[in-house]
Amino acid sequence: MATTLIAVFIGIVMVIIIRPGRGSRDSPAAANGNVEPVQAADAFLDLIRNMFPPNLVEACFKQYKTVYKRTVSTRNVTVALNLSDPLNATDSALGGVNLSQVVHTFQETVVETVPVSGSSSGVNALGMVVYAPVGILFLIAGKLVEMKDLAQVGGQLGMYTVTVVAGLLIHGLLVLPLLYFLVTRKNPFSFIGGLLQALITALGTSSSSATLPITFRCLEENNRVDKRVTRFVLPVGATINMDGTALYEAVAAIFIAQINNMDLNFGQILTISITATAASIGAAGIPQAGLVTMVIVLTSVGLPTDDISLIIAVDWFL
Repeated sequence: MATTLIAVFIGIVMVIIIRPGRGSRDSPAAANGNVEPVQAADAFLDLIRNMFPPNLVEACFKQYKTVYKRTVSTRNVTVALNLSDPLNATDSALGGVNLSQVVHTFQETVVETVPVSGSSSGVNALGMVVYAPVGILFLIAGKLVEMKDLAQVGGQLGMYTVTVVAGLLIHGLLVLPLLYFLVTRKNPFSFIGGLLQALITALGTSSSSATLPITFRCLEENNRVDKRVTRFVLPVGATINMDGTALYEAVAAIFIAQINNMDLNFGQILTISITATAASIGAAGIPQAGLVTMVIVLTSVGLPTDDISLIIAVDWFL
């Protein structure tokens, strides 16, 4: 869990420094009205509510979401004006009218945004598995038709890929070996060398779950780790401790905000880090499982979920 938070922090720092989504966009989602303002506290509480759904079947396609209702009300405001100053000669012509205090009443229009409980359509995982090939084809085709400058969008996606890869290299080659050395006082790269076959298999399959048998063998035969440790730690770690997915989703959420010219405050960035960590824990160890949980991260801060189709083109590589 600690390494997952570190990975999210590295991803957020990298995407803020590099800013892969900088540049203008033809039709930002903010101008189309698809982005809803969401308070960080309400987004975090919605995440907690969705963790304990009353109906498991309904939770597959619907989730709790705080919506904001705009109310316009008119009220009368009375203001007392003090005119007790001495009057000059021209004002004395008014006669015996008492002008020491004048009461003025006017109407004021008050616009309030009140959070109310609501729900929104989520993602049905079973439906995505069945219709994913056709759906992804038309999602990418629709985005290509909307683009006027393919070179600019390609450059943004290229910088996004560089940002994610750089964050993964920093986390995998610097942070994790440093933690291993601080705990064990041993050479971390000799330990990584014993896992080389498992790492290559994970790169080819894009699945931590599919790599489990080879990881067992590498740890037990090459690195001489006790079987009682590997049989307990690896199945749990391959499902829960998914640092790369957490880093990837945090970078993707801020990248989508950048291409829509949206400035995220500290509360929204904190919400992204928390939801990305929670989403990585719930994501399956299979290829492109992060795209399903990406919806949770984007909706937590009110970002448009339609822009997920932008990063599908490079998701297979990351």
